[in-house]
Amino acid sequence: METAHGTAASKQDAAPAPQKTIFAYDRWIESVGVPIHRGFYISDLRTLELGRWEARGCDAAFIQLAGQEGVSEAQVTEIPPGETLPPLKLALDECVYVVEGRGLTTVWGAHGASKRSFEWQKHSMFILPHNCFHQFSNMQGNRPVRLLHYNYLPLGMSVIQDPRFFFNNPYESPADEHIHQRDFYSVAQTVRQPDGTIWGDRRAYWVGNFFPDMRAWDKLDPNTARGAGGHSIFIQFAGSEMSCHMSVFPARTYKKAHRHGPGRVIVIPAGEGYSVLWQAGQERIVVPWQEASLFVPPNKWFHQHFNLGAAPARYLAFHPPMQFHGYAEKIEDRARDQIEYPDQDPWVRIHFEAELAKRGLTSLVPPQAYEDRNFQWKPG
Repeated sequence: METAHGTAASKQDAAPAPQKTIFAYDRWIESVGVPIHRGFYISDLRTLELGRWEARGCDAAFIQLAGQEGVSEAQVTEIPPGETLPPLKLALDECVYVVEGRGLTTVWGAHGASKRSFEWQKHSMFILPHNCFHQFSNMQGNRPVRLLHYNYLPLGMSVIQDPRFFFNNPYESPADEHIHQRDFYSVAQTVRQPDGTIWGDRRAYWVGNFFPDMRAWDKLDPNTARGAGGHSIFIQFAGSEMSCHMSVFPARTYKKAHRHGPGRVIVIPAGEGYSVLWQAGQERIVVPWQEASLFVPPNKWFHQHFNLGAAPARYLAFHPPMQFHGYAEKIEDRARDQIEYPDQDPWVRIHFEAELAKRGLTSLVPPQAYEDRNFQWKPG
């Protein structure tokens, strides 16, 4: 069962989706029998159509938007009120974001060793370590839980095409070293780089495996390179090559257009606005978003984020493997993979100001930003 999501107004409809290639992962998800959502965006994960997945004891759906193909998996599962799902062992690390609800996760190694349990709530984020069992419980008796899962299973299945290798494989890690540590799910720690920068103009990143509320997370650094007076923070999951970043930018502003590699899944914890996606020289796709929207910038497509709300907006971007990051997040490559405000198509500013006018608002982008490529934003 497939569902197409994401349409855009007027001429944006004409933009073609990237050519589809069938991967081993595609054949597997089609065999499961739950909905597969394709297109350019998901308007609201909280109302996304799901289907019964008997083997997992829950309702679920797969998300494979343009730009994910063959690289990353996004999946939504729903836990009924008061219920606990069957244990599952995954051979890969998996990041989980709580779209809706409150619950408990228990993680353990071989023969029940090193059990770790922790509670989570709406907007929590955590990682499930590879080759460990995990089990989800809904702690609310009156409403379901919805979880967003992100991992690199499509890449794995391009190498080993048998799903049994990845699910409930009897292989045991030598010492379950990744969960023996008692602080595996403790508060994240900051790591500072005294010399040079690691990502844009930021000199610090956070390392951890549990973040209680990404909507309220405020340990961010100024990101002057991307404009809009925004802040962001790079997050590295301990003991894993998985990573992500959170970006927050002020009301009635927008960030500079940029591009990078495939497989990056973006979910909105808070805010109201839209993003524009386009391949160089092609028509634009307009992606409206709100809390619980999700979208994926396709490989090397420019994209740009616009805040139409009265409060700061934030987005959480799950990163593909480092081999697919591209170069856009490195400041030395701005000339190739980022468009400065004075160089952008006039349509960008016109459309943004028209959308604000519909809401009785005006832009807070300083006029100097459109004239001076070296304009320095004050962090908002």
